[in-house]
Order: sequence, then C-alpha cells, then structure tokens
Amino acid sequence: MDFQDFLQYVPDLIPVELPATFAHIKMAPKERIQELQNLDIKTKNPRIAAVMMLLYPKNRETHLILIVRNAYNGVHSSQIAFPGGKFETTDANFEETALRETHEEIGVFPDKIEVIKHFSPMYIPPSNFLVHPFLGIAKEELSFFPDIREVADIIELPLSVFLDDEIIIEARLSTSYAANILVPAFNIQNHVVWGATAMILSELRDVLKLVFEENL
Repeated sequence: MDFQDFLQYVPDLIPVELPATFAHIKMAPKERIQELQNLDIKTKNPRIAAVMMLLYPKNRETHLILIVRNAYNGVHSSQIAFPGGKFETTDANFEETALRETHEEIGVFPDKIEVIKHFSPMYIPPSNFLVHPFLGIAKEELSFFPDIREVADIIELPLSVFLDDEIIIEARLSTSYAANILVPAFNIQNHVVWGATAMILSELRDVLKLVFEENL
C-alpha cells in the first residue's frame, strides 16, 4: 500500500474498538484458547513489557518492522518479535517503554515516531510477561541500527503482504507446554511467526482491515 494513501486512514484507526481476545485466539494454539478466555491477570503478578508495532515508508510503500531475536538460553530465543522490552521504573509510562526500547534495539529515535494507539495487552505464560503493544508511525524513511547484543536480523514486511491471507499457515512445533502440536502461524519471509507475536499481529490485521473496508 502506498504510504501516502495509508496516512489518510490513520485518523480512523484511533477510535476503533479493539477486538482483543476475539482477534488473539485466531492465531492462538488451541491449547491456549481456554486460558486466554478465562485469564485473571491479577493472579499472575506478571512482569511488564511494551512493544512497538511500527509502520513506516520504504520506497513509498508502507512497511512493518519486526526483529529476529538473538539465540540465548531462554524461552524466546531466536523468535520473531516486535522491537520492545521490559518496563523500567525510570519510564514515565508503557508508551515510553516501547519508544525507549525501540531506540535501543533498532536505533530509531522516539521523536521519529508518532504513537497512534495502545492495543490490547498480551499475557505470555512461559515468561510471565504482560506485554503492551503500541501502534506507531514514522512519516519518513528510516535507517535501522540493530543492537547486536539483542537483535540478529531485521524484517521489513510490506503491509500489502501482511494483509494477504496467503501468509497464514499451520506449523507443527514443540512449545514450552506441548510437543509436536499444530499451531496457527504467519509465514513471513520464510520465518514461522507464532505465539504472542502472531496473536498481537492478528489484532493489528483485524483493525487495519476493518478500517480499510469501512473506507472502500
């Protein structure tokens, strides 16, 4: 999608009611669906994190940035994710966390990003994190400077590809809670994107498609 065309839809994104769990369960392993529907987050005492779903122009086309996490001894090793990370007590709010972490991980300064909308928080059982996603827009082409300690690679995903249903697949994976199970996922540039990132992406897809369809 042409970026200037996309910008015309931005004001309509702000008031949209978020589909939350309805969107999340589309990309949730069936073993997690009941937990999502019955989750009482107050009983979990989770750690807090925030991530940035950043849309920006590249060659005049709208793109979404994702990162490939470095391999490490942890549950999210080598996974596809959004730039973001843990809330620090020096952060004024979760939005500031997402902006700070985006700068630290991929080198985009906060003043380049206009934060548009806070999306539905996502609880991640294996790491006991409650993640707050934010939709941000950069109105000029960006240069990325990934932190080699945390980021193995960057994925620049055209919005037109992201919205194409052909990227939705089923993959057989072993997870932290079950072995050799089928999970819904996105096939993004030959990466299998599943779990919390896929569920957050699902809500973003639903919101974007709703706004685009309403404006046809």
